[in-house]
Amino acid sequence: LVHARSRAPAWSALKACRATGTPFVTTYHGTYSEGLPGKRFYNSVMARGDRVIAISNFIAKLIADRHKTPADRIAVIHRGVDIDVFDPEKTTAARTAALAEKWRIPDDRPVILLPARIAGWKGHIALLEALARLKDRKFRCVMVGDDQGRRARRSKIEAKIKALNLESDVLIAGHCGDMPAAYMLADVVVNASIEPEAFGRVMAEAAAMGKPVVAFKHGGAEEIVLDSRTGWLTAPGDIPALARGIGMAAALTAPE
Repeated sequence: LVHARSRAPAWSALKACRATGTPFVTTYHGTYSEGLPGKRFYNSVMARGDRVIAISNFIAKLIADRHKTPADRIAVIHRGVDIDVFDPEKTTAARTAALAEKWRIPDDRPVILLPARIAGWKGHIALLEALARLKDRKFRCVMVGDDQGRRARRSKIEAKIKALNLESDVLIAGHCGDMPAAYMLADVVVNASIEPEAFGRVMAEAAAMGKPVVAFKHGGAEEIVLDSRTGWLTAPGDIPALARGIGMAAALTAPE
């Protein structure tokens, strides 16, 4: 059996499997953009498996709608979280204290965490615009994630922070090697992606760590966040609603 998880090698694997009669399985793990000519055909290899694994119900529907893959060939297997790693009881106070010192986290402010690589669709600007609406609340927002060489994108975020007078409230922390400790420091975790997440692993990690999540109501978020129970889901792109959700979540768990 051959299991393909990436499009380029999947094409070679598909040809070899068909020639040898070997079962071919694929995992369709993204929404895959279709902006360029021929891109849908290129992406379609991930829907050509004898069985196609979708990482969420959202992706299963996308596969069926976009590629007309029969339902009996699609199996939904959600992405997982290693609960031996993302375990509040195994995340020591020393680890969280070290990270709090590194990020200069005040003791008297709720911490708003955005775990996302620096990319335009991950919603850093949307979050900043929401934070600017929390005028009467003191907080510390930490944006965790590598810029992967996207210096222009990071500069745009830094400029927005300055324009909104949030320099003392927001930190772009870059890569973090201890995400369980980062979640432990957070009072609320935000997923502000302006495009639907295929799954949204950071939301599942936050849930494993017992942290409320505020996210736009689309994509995988609807399968991970129980609205008004484990977090808040807001209309996609609704910045005032995002701000209200963050405010409510932070108020519930803010330090005394």
